[in-house]
Amino acid sequence: MTLTELRYIVAVARERHFGRAAETCFVSQPTLSVAVKKLEEELGVTLFERGSAEVAVTPAGQKIVEQAQRVLEESARIRELAAAGRDPLAGPLRLGAIYTIGPYLLPKLIPILRRAAPAMQLHIQENFTHRLAESLKSGEVDVILIALPFHEPGVEIRPVYDEPFFVAVPKGHRWEGRKRVTSDELTRESLLLLGEGHCFRDQVLEICHAVRSRERNPIARTVEGGSLETIRQMVAGGVGVTVLPATSIGAGGTGELIRVLPFARPVPVRRVALAWRRSFPRPEAIEALHKAILACNLPQVEKLS
Repeated sequence: MTLTELRYIVAVARERHFGRAAETCFVSQPTLSVAVKKLEEELGVTLFERGSAEVAVTPAGQKIVEQAQRVLEESARIRELAAAGRDPLAGPLRLGAIYTIGPYLLPKLIPILRRAAPAMQLHIQENFTHRLAESLKSGEVDVILIALPFHEPGVEIRPVYDEPFFVAVPKGHRWEGRKRVTSDELTRESLLLLGEGHCFRDQVLEICHAVRSRERNPIARTVEGGSLETIRQMVAGGVGVTVLPATSIGAGGTGELIRVLPFARPVPVRRVALAWRRSFPRPEAIEALHKAILACNLPQVEKLS
């Protein structure tokens, strides 16, 4: 039994699919399948029920996967302790970020962090909030950038900045010359949203939910996109309107085709925060990351010291 085999079974249990699990482990599917089968034979128990479309974890397998998760966390802790003993600002820092933060913050953050801690290489992973939470607990990442609320046992939270939302409309839209847009007006438009799993989608729907609850009216129509950049292009093409976080406004190369308008007060915002395991032995690395984020030029956001 090896740590690699334990990582494989945790990945299969998480993904419910051998192919996707192999991708997350950066190995071929046959390599992963053979290793899992070998572990099952060694333990004398079936860990997974193989179906044509999805993999199910057996009752015995569930208990073993949970124990494997704990073993991986503790093994990661050993590496962290060794790294901290050498130099807390030396060695890699594994950073996870949600999809709606990474593309807009990281290009500014990385050069600043390199200057502040040149020996601390940044390893970056982008994913959904719930996947990043799993990676944080398993020790696959050291710290994550997420939008609050975020609640996980054994995890420290440090808010970094408050980011306002803006409305993006296509050029020629009747709101084009407006100074402000209200949340209730938004519910009467064809609204472009991120797909399921994105916390930013939930935050936008929460804005509209308050209006729907008050007026008892549904959103006129919603269309989904896979990323903010896809949605931005759809707005430019006249498909509908959307909500964007402030840091994303200057990106995308569609400035001539869309107009960005502020919300009327109260302006909806999201609070972006760092989250890390309380047991993480390199607080100096977290502090260096925090300072580097605060040093980034982020127009429209309110930084929190």
